[in-house]
Amino acid sequence: MSKMIWVGDGGQPPEASSAGTIDFPGDVQWVRAESIVEAFPMLEQESVAGIWLERSTLPQISEIRGITQSGLMLRDMPEGVALLDSDLRVIWANRQLLQWAGRDEGPPLGMTFYELLHNPEIMGPDFCPFHTSLATGDQSHSTLHSTHNQYFKVHAAPIYSAAASRHLIVTVSDITEEILQEQKLAAIHQAGRELADLRPNEIFMMEVDERIDLLKDNIQHYLRDLLNFEVIEIRVLEQSTGDLLPLLSVGIDEEASDRKLLARMHENGITGYVAASGVPYICHDVLNDPLFIPGVANTRSSLTVPLILHDQVLGTINVESPDVATFTDSDLQFLEIFARDIAFALNTLELLVAQKANTAQQSCDAIHSAVAMPVDAILNDAVHVMEGYIGHSSEVMDRLSRILQNSRDIKRTIQQIGQKMTPLEAVAADEKSERHVILRGKRILVVDEDDQVREDAHRLLERYGCVVETAHAGDEALLMVRRSGGQNSYDAIISDIRLADYSGYQLMLRLGKFMDHVPMILMTGFGYDPGHSIVKAKQNGLHPKAVLYKPFRLDQLIDVLKTVLEAAPKPIAEPPEDAGNNDGTEHSASTPSGARP
Repeated sequence: MSKMIWVGDGGQPPEASSAGTIDFPGDVQWVRAESIVEAFPMLEQESVAGIWLERSTLPQISEIRGITQSGLMLRDMPEGVALLDSDLRVIWANRQLLQWAGRDEGPPLGMTFYELLHNPEIMGPDFCPFHTSLATGDQSHSTLHSTHNQYFKVHAAPIYSAAASRHLIVTVSDITEEILQEQKLAAIHQAGRELADLRPNEIFMMEVDERIDLLKDNIQHYLRDLLNFEVIEIRVLEQSTGDLLPLLSVGIDEEASDRKLLARMHENGITGYVAASGVPYICHDVLNDPLFIPGVANTRSSLTVPLILHDQVLGTINVESPDVATFTDSDLQFLEIFARDIAFALNTLELLVAQKANTAQQSCDAIHSAVAMPVDAILNDAVHVMEGYIGHSSEVMDRLSRILQNSRDIKRTIQQIGQKMTPLEAVAADEKSERHVILRGKRILVVDEDDQVREDAHRLLERYGCVVETAHAGDEALLMVRRSGGQNSYDAIISDIRLADYSGYQLMLRLGKFMDHVPMILMTGFGYDPGHSIVKAKQNGLHPKAVLYKPFRLDQLIDVLKTVLEAAPKPIAEPPEDAGNNDGTEHSASTPSGARP
């Protein structure tokens, strides 16, 4: 049976006689449409033979032409478009919307918009966008999540017709890629927070190597499961040498993983180039890229980004694929974001290492500070007793010598333990500087009756690797020198200009009986030297710069000490066993009470 569409405002369908010269089939079925807008979509039905328009409903020819042209454009739009009635039934839908809905044959008669898209989940912000638009007469929008894991942005706007009830024009955009990108971005940020998210008990229980292994496992897990990268290499930049040291290699040939690479623009592959320039690099085809150095036999493309923290390159992360042009700008964006999180995680581990070293060193410093002065007192008493036993019992002298040696070994052992517990890279840069290497292992005797000055000498000089011993007065200093090897006993002797028994200048003269060269440094708290001791000392061999005026800064003390050490003549004999055994572990800096900041 054929159908005829009748567009009118009510009443009965037209009779055959009213059609004039047109013959209607006897078995025609009339279908009424309220307006031309509603009638045009019905023409797509195969059973429809034609459309009957009453003169009163006939629009202008130009309007009909516009409707036809608009329909063609809407049909082929890359976005989805639908016309809904007030009950949300689909009157018409374009090809793109039907394709997204998987209904190429068109929506069944009476199907609602939600049924067309298989009843998707409404995600908001408006959970009733169509009803809102009909009720308010304004536009509304929302996001739908389909059963096929597609996301659609729908926008509804009411349209009005004088001859018909209200309708909705709905536009639909596929935002699946955008939503998935946002979800992936959120997952990357969450993964970044978890990379080095260690609880206090974990920090306490885990060693540094265990924390590094945990970080590597987390990085590998997220790069594989979240970013879908199978071939991964991370290298850490050693700032002092420029070496790119392997931290993590997954799917990389062992030979390539062990390859020595430097942060250089040339001859060090893409990894070296990225580390040197700080700029990410996408290699679409390794066969046509002069920078690429093979890491996997079947690699055809790669993506490399720098690990940057506070504008400093910490290393690189490189991923590879067996396919040409695998990596997109989105891959680059995601890997750069994750690389920043990796850089923060590496920095956190470095801070933990430094904190652990600092804590260990503080413990050693506290122990050393507690025993330094008592050990000096043992040394002072021992040399006094040895002086009284000269020519008497050789066995007692041997035992006293062992007391001296064992006392010095106590301090040296504490220092060595501190050095083992404190990685050199965790030490302040100024203290481990090669500029101060001359201080390491040097034996320094400090002579001053002020306990605080002697304590500060231990605390300040030993951080640079010096071996410090102290004496209260001039005679005690003489015994320390004589019973510690004489000529080669100490590399420098720092004395106050006023001692309890005599002056620093007089001590210098007396030391000259045991030492060909007296490496003397005099300290004074007076701008005026009434006895002209400093002038006399300089006339008798004191280095012109070997004077410290209290209060002095730490850098002044170090500079004067280095000057005296550099001016000393080369020793003929081998240095004492104590000298040079200390590897110069440096401690955290502080300002002495006798020095101004």
